[in-house]
Amino acid sequence: MPKKIRELKQKLLQAGFMELPGKGSHTNWIHPLYTGKLTVSGKDASDAKPYQEKDIQQAIREVEQKQQQQKQEDE
Repeated sequence: MPKKIRELKQKLLQAGFMELPGKGSHTNWIHPLYTGKLTVSGKDASDAKPYQEKDIQQAIREVEQKQQQQKQEDE
């Protein structure tokens, strides 16, 4: 069963992304460690498309990897 858009947005917030308003039902998400921005379209109650779930998982994974690299460099 697909996740809801609001669930994906919650995951982004937990990962430290910041929400920027977009046009219509679009929201843009940025993170200091993420290259570029991530755009999420759809209303909160809508089902997420498979590509949206995949893109968000990849973005969170990229941020987590960069955080681990920073920790290793600090040690």
